[in-house]
Amino acid sequence: MANTSDISRGLIIKLDGSLYKIIEFGENKTARAAAKVWAKLKGVDNNRSIEQTWNSGDTIYPIRVERKAFQFLYKDDSGYNFMDNETFEQIVAQESLVDAPQFLKDGQEVSVLINTETESPMSIELPDKIVLLVTYSEPGMKGDTATRTLKPATVETGATVMVPLFVNEGELIRVNTKSGEYVERVKE
Repeated sequence: MANTSDISRGLIIKLDGSLYKIIEFGENKTARAAAKVWAKLKGVDNNRSIEQTWNSGDTIYPIRVERKAFQFLYKDDSGYNFMDNETFEQIVAQESLVDAPQFLKDGQEVSVLINTETESPMSIELPDKIVLLVTYSEPGMKGDTATRTLKPATVETGATVMVPLFVNEGELIRVNTKSGEYVERVKE
């Protein structure tokens, strides 16, 4: 058990029978009343986002989690299949657990958060930035690089990313997996 002074960003807690990840938190102090601790929570085992307030010093119930490196193998009818890089054990996860499934490619290394009590995966996170090959893009006009105009481009995973006009088919680009935005062109 812990109390509200142990709250930190990324901590996973049990609240009302569900698991939530702390996205943001803070403290409200007033002159006459006890301090209050607030947090924005995102559901790990559900898709809810809530705000919770506790009195300072209240008990919270953190869940022990372990972060392990896994490799994406393939997707089939049962879900997304991953392999543990150390033990070579395989797990199957549903799409709702993967934070950016549109950017997953075969052999991609991911981080899997595992609940140590139940040994089940809670979320699967891709690296913040990954390099992808542009498989289709309309050709850009020569000299049209002064404006910040964007065009759609299809990458090797099938996802569509908005890229600057100078990016062409067959080039490698770096993509932010959290926002889905183009970051930069990558030289081979």
